[in-house]
Amino acid sequence: MTNHLHTGADQPGIRGMIARNPLRAFFVLALGLSWAAWVPYILSPHGLGLWDLHFPELLGTAQFTGVLPGALLGPLGSAFLVTAVTDGRPGLRRWVGRLWRWRVSWRWYALALVGVPAVIVVSGLPLSGGQVQAPSAAALLMLVPGLVVQVFTTGLSEEPGWRDFALPRLQDRFGPLGAAGILGPLWALWHVPLYLSDWGGWPDAHWTEPLVFAAFTITFNVVMIWAFNRTGESLPLVLLLHVGVNNTISTLWADMYPGMTAGTMMLGLTATSTVAAAVLLVATRGRLGYASTGAPTLPVPTAPALVGSNDGTR
Repeated sequence: MTNHLHTGADQPGIRGMIARNPLRAFFVLALGLSWAAWVPYILSPHGLGLWDLHFPELLGTAQFTGVLPGALLGPLGSAFLVTAVTDGRPGLRRWVGRLWRWRVSWRWYALALVGVPAVIVVSGLPLSGGQVQAPSAAALLMLVPGLVVQVFTTGLSEEPGWRDFALPRLQDRFGPLGAAGILGPLWALWHVPLYLSDWGGWPDAHWTEPLVFAAFTITFNVVMIWAFNRTGESLPLVLLLHVGVNNTISTLWADMYPGMTAGTMMLGLTATSTVAAAVLLVATRGRLGYASTGAPTLPVPTAPALVGSNDGTR
């Protein structure tokens, strides 16, 4: 079981409160700081149009300047702050240390970078209505640069918080199923305000799309937990799982399924993610590779299955 020291629990005031309730503090800060930082973007012409504030575009989108700062401030910033207050320097070393656990079997990287994209592409076939075409050369050439961008934006803004900080603590306290039941819905809830901006297709997205996306996020989280546990808490691996999904969609999807809407795409992804999560829950008897004592084992995956997000910046 992971040992978390609580160096500031006896202190008065806010520091002591954070140290005594690190998980609660993290989730409140992660959601609150991101949501507060996203208010200008949501009110701008990129969202509700109530504030004449224009965000500069990078790589063809304003989401890097309007959405990314809030993502960095929320999960990443909150994880750093709460870890520093609660566990001090030893805790920060453990937190950062998982980011360097990249020495896992090559099969896991094949799963994240080849298997997952293949599953994502195939998941669209039943809903394509026969409108499928080969990706363009330009899209294929963007796969690697797009992945790099995703790693240093979406990946490093979210995963050090959700999977690096919160997941080990949740599993220590509630077990893998309890952790999945808490982290998945909160991860989904964190995204909800962005549906009032162009990130979520505002104003054209149907009201059911946030619900479908939440269902996807909750089930995809189960797959992420399984991969995290089975690779000895390797943050690079789960980070690549996350951003590999986003990158495949943002670089290949529009080329291969030109007639498919984002809402239809999410239905296929959510169905596939639900099946993958159900299979893993049954196959592992709800343990999801979690070892409550000692170091997690590092076996290779036996059945690559995964789905992903419906927007390249998520």
